[in-house]
Amino acid sequence: MADGLIADRPAGGPHAFVTLVTNADYALGAKALVRSIRLTGSTADCVVLHTGGVAAEDLAPLVSLGARLVKTELLATSDAFNEAHARARIHGLNPFTKGEKPPFHTPLDNFAKLRLWQLVEYDSVVFIDADALVLHNIDRLFGYPEFCAAPNVYEGLADFHRMNSGVFTARPNVTTFESMLAALDTPGAFWKRTDQTFLQHFFPGWHGLPVFDNMLQYVWFNMPDLWDWASIRVLHFQYEKPWQDPHPKAAQLAPLIALWEAFAGDGPVPEIASLPGPLE
Repeated sequence: MADGLIADRPAGGPHAFVTLVTNADYALGAKALVRSIRLTGSTADCVVLHTGGVAAEDLAPLVSLGARLVKTELLATSDAFNEAHARARIHGLNPFTKGEKPPFHTPLDNFAKLRLWQLVEYDSVVFIDADALVLHNIDRLFGYPEFCAAPNVYEGLADFHRMNSGVFTARPNVTTFESMLAALDTPGAFWKRTDQTFLQHFFPGWHGLPVFDNMLQYVWFNMPDLWDWASIRVLHFQYEKPWQDPHPKAAQLAPLIALWEAFAGDGPVPEIASLPGPLE
């Protein structure tokens, strides 16, 4: 185990799905995510990187689902870097105009994703944001090279030139991690969309995954012809989160919110391929 990481038990194999939990809200999301992964039949480790901002009672449901908990800390970035990426400043300079980020979203926390490169006990990992569900088995991604991610498609074809960091493949390596830290916090550094902008900069030759490996929820109403339940392997709730109450887009996203609620509970989940699409 690399310096700064404390795991509750040894790794169970060479591959792992990894998510990041920095507060109670994302712990709630991670429960649904881990359960969804297990329901696909995957036996790979589900690793939850969690910081000191998460109480034991919020992590308990993840333990019950068999997740491997790895305690860590936020990156030791400079005061200038932290100030540049504070929520008020980063959202003020680059406001989100297509949707709303919830109040518990703290942009600076996103950089802690880079800690997964310290998980050197694994040969390969797949990172998935805690606000996502895995609907069909994606174990194939463990054999994909570093670095693969899907395009940030949710409004139109022009979105294909940018990647979305909600799902990506990686090969843990201490040297890579140290190179990332050196490139991340430099004088005047500003990453407009935090880890997403940085990772696209660090891996300029990133390999594209199909949009179905990271289907963003706004496709539901912006590009309904692209929606195909049988093909969607990961559903990602970008912007508003399905557990928010009140939810700013509850009416528009009601079927997706209901699906998340099924996975977040303990009962049965619907047959994905049989769900009606946005045009039905």
